[in-house]
Amino acid sequence: MSTRFATLPDDGTPLRVVVVGAGGMGRAWLRTVQESPLVELAGIVDLDLDAARAGAAAIGRPDLPVGSGTAQLASDVGAQAVINVTVPVAHHPVTTEALAAGLPVLGEKPVASTVAQGLSLAAASELSGQLFMVSQSRRYNRHLFEAKRLSASLGSVGIVSAEFFKAPHFGGFRDAMDHPLLLDMAIHQFDMARFLLDADPVSVFCEEYNPAWSWYRGDAGATAIFEMTGGERFVFTGSWCSPGQETSWNAAWRISGEHGTVLWDGDSEPVSSLGADSSPGGDDPGQEIAGSLRDFVLALRTANTPMGQVHQNIMSLAMVEAAMLSASTGTRISVDALLEESYSQAVLTERDPDVLEVLKSWTSVRSALTPPAHQPN
Repeated sequence: MSTRFATLPDDGTPLRVVVVGAGGMGRAWLRTVQESPLVELAGIVDLDLDAARAGAAAIGRPDLPVGSGTAQLASDVGAQAVINVTVPVAHHPVTTEALAAGLPVLGEKPVASTVAQGLSLAAASELSGQLFMVSQSRRYNRHLFEAKRLSASLGSVGIVSAEFFKAPHFGGFRDAMDHPLLLDMAIHQFDMARFLLDADPVSVFCEEYNPAWSWYRGDAGATAIFEMTGGERFVFTGSWCSPGQETSWNAAWRISGEHGTVLWDGDSEPVSSLGADSSPGGDDPGQEIAGSLRDFVLALRTANTPMGQVHQNIMSLAMVEAAMLSASTGTRISVDALLEESYSQAVLTERDPDVLEVLKSWTSVRSALTPPAHQPN
């Protein structure tokens, strides 16, 4: 289906944006926006105005306009786009408000708290004709792109595996979460697997567990086996309470094909069992949130579909929800069944009649979430 969005022709000036959310991740985004020549920071939105002012002062702009309402401040300062760095529970209301005001949105992952809310946002994006892109920042990694390029020489790829072993002592809400690893971290590796395979999930069987020494209340370990749309299997094994010989935050990867294997430790150059590849490397996607910011601006300037376009990104959150459901029920979960249940929930709870009409116009969830292929920058 068509998921076209309005563009903002390049007039030679930076894109004026407001950042919503001035917490820890918000501060990282403020620094990135401040340093980018592609955008101009026009204001900061936060329910806590003191936090917004502190964020402005931290980047050396204490006089920057601040406010507690996204659409209002964006209108006051003439912003052209919104960067939503709020907590997940606020992703749906903040993004909905911005899209309804005719503003494109770049939002932090996850797309929303639930797949049902993500479907609502996809429909709201269609209704407004505005781009909503999710910053799945760990896709923006030159080594990940190189691993994918090298895997093209392996012939048919059958297995991709990721091992993630870290031992962070965060404190706070993560220590009390029910699914700390799956819900807060594994979405990165799930999304990266979709990128490497150019495939979406079909089903998953997952087990969660909590080692005896874990300092997390919920399960800090998990193993998930996904069937993907090309018949491949993606296997994720991870722990957030495994000190010593820790992996990269990106995980350690193995891509196994009919002619050989590509290994990537998550930090260094990937290597192929077929030897060095003398063909020229691909384009540099940029690094993490700076890369996703560049992709967002370029999409608005050129109409190229970015990697994190909302319809596409929902499938990464669907992998997380399906894995959690499998772990809690001890059964293999069909992703299509999860999508249909989420769609029913979205229709039942949608309060905007125009968004509801868009949802009801979809012939199937899977087809609605199939946007045009990503066009390389």
